[in-house]
Amino acid sequence: MNHDQLTAAAADLELAVHSAVTALEPAAGADWTVLAGGLEWDCWETMEHMADALFGYALQLGPSKPPLDHWVHLAWQRDRPAAPPSAFRVEREAGAGALLEAVEAAGAVLVAMVRTVAPDVRAFHSYGVSDPAGFAAMGIVEALVHVDDVARGLGIEWAPPAGPCARALARLFPEVEVEVADDPWVALRWATGRGELPGRPGLRQFEQWHSAPLGD
Repeated sequence: MNHDQLTAAAADLELAVHSAVTALEPAAGADWTVLAGGLEWDCWETMEHMADALFGYALQLGPSKPPLDHWVHLAWQRDRPAAPPSAFRVEREAGAGALLEAVEAAGAVLVAMVRTVAPDVRAFHSYGVSDPAGFAAMGIVEALVHVDDVARGLGIEWAPPAGPCARALARLFPEVEVEVADDPWVALRWATGRGELPGRPGLRQFEQWHSAPLGD
C-alpha cells in the first residue's frame, strides 16, 4: 500500500461518511429512540456507536508507537443493559442535528489520520492488527452498515455509493467473491449479517471481518 492508495482509501471513507450523514439529515426531527433496524440499540445509540468506532480507529493510529495488543484506553459506559458501550456521547437535548454533526466530525478525524500516517503503520484491532487502509475500510463499513440500520429504523430508503462498498468489501471480506459489476452494497449487507445474497446461504451470522493487511 503506497501513499496514493492510502489517499484513495481516505477519500472513500470521506465519501462514505458524508453520504451516510446526508442521508439522515432529513430525519433530524424524527423519533430517534426507535430501534435501529434489527438491532437492540435505538437509532441514537447506534449513531453514537458509529462515532465511537470512527474516532476510536483514529486514536489507534495516533500514538507515535501505536499499540499492537490493546485499544487506546477510554472510559466506556452503557445507559441501559441492551445499549452498546460508548465513550463518545452527544447530549440528546441538542437534537439529532448535533448528533450527525458529531458523527461527521469523528469521521473527519479518521480521514485526516489515514491521510497523515505512513502506509506501513500497524495498530491493534480486536479482529487482528491492521494498517491505515484497513482502518479506513472498517470505518466505511461502520458508517454504511449502521446508517442503514438507522435509516431502516426511521423509515428512510437510501443506497450508498458503490465504489467504497466494493473496495471495503474486498479489503475486509475477501472470502465474499462478488464482482464489482454485481451489487456490492447487497453483498456488504449480507457479509455483515444483514439481508440475503443471491447464490449464497440465507442470512449470514456475522462474526468478524479480516482486519489484517491482505499482504501480511
